[in-house]
Amino acid sequence: MSFLRTAVSRSIERTRRHASTAPAAAKKPSNLPLALLGAGVAGLGGYLYLDRTSHPEVVQEKSPLDPKNFVDFKLKKIIPYNHNTSTFVFELPNNEASLLPVASCLVVQSSDPEALKDAKGKPIIRPYTPISAPDHKGELALLVKKYDNGNASKYIHELKEGDTLAIKGPIVKFPYKANEFDEVALIGGGSGITPLYQVLTHALADKSNKTKFKLLFSNVTEQDILLREDIDALQKKYPNTLDVVYLLDKPGPSWAGPTGFIDADVIKKHVAPAALGDKVKVFICGPPGQVAAIAGKKAGMKQGEVGGVLKELGYTEDQVFKF
Repeated sequence: MSFLRTAVSRSIERTRRHASTAPAAAKKPSNLPLALLGAGVAGLGGYLYLDRTSHPEVVQEKSPLDPKNFVDFKLKKIIPYNHNTSTFVFELPNNEASLLPVASCLVVQSSDPEALKDAKGKPIIRPYTPISAPDHKGELALLVKKYDNGNASKYIHELKEGDTLAIKGPIVKFPYKANEFDEVALIGGGSGITPLYQVLTHALADKSNKTKFKLLFSNVTEQDILLREDIDALQKKYPNTLDVVYLLDKPGPSWAGPTGFIDADVIKKHVAPAALGDKVKVFICGPPGQVAAIAGKKAGMKQGEVGGVLKELGYTEDQVFKF
């Protein structure tokens, strides 16, 4: 800013010399303040322009996450969602983004190897899909539902702000490509919504997206519908490419939506038919019993054969993916 101060000082000095030699005249309103202000603004604008061009924004090329090793990340804040679910926001170093590919997940374990073990003394490791966008800077958010028999989920819910959790990843599950399919059905239950939500937010944000998505999301009660506000906002923002159907097992008296399980009738009514071939894809994630009934059991980390309702309706292994 030194050149700006010099320019203003010289302008003032020239004005003083001119005033001392000029003949007396009737006083008129002076434009000097406006002139000086204009010079100052112009100089400041030039300074800011030079500053921006001389310090271009650095493009992040590497994720702070490690796919081969567990790295400790500090818990920044906890955001309660309902009676058994909260969002745990972890701090990423240097305001970096996670850069997670879609669709992918992470695995977590306790930072202290002795704090979370199974009956055989081995560390308990569990997968979670972040709900924060891959390009979201400085934070990584996990939506975690606490289960009575879930040692990992109970351990995470006992964490306090400032504690750390060991995280490894990403683990790529399905390499989503824009407009690869004309119709995509997303079938979820409970906390199984997170990978489906990851696909939705990523795909719908793409201005070139033409794929139509149908989300079938089943829960026990209305209070159990996770990310409902976010999903409803997506449906409102993208009415031509997203349709959402909530189903409840135990609806309250004010519930006007469909009830019961996701069966063959529900799928035939809402999901594009198998006859569309490679133009249709069905993603599913939920409790093991639900996945088995709708799409067949997974074979460990592998997909396993297509079974259940989807097999009865003619869907093939190429058309179905189980998270």
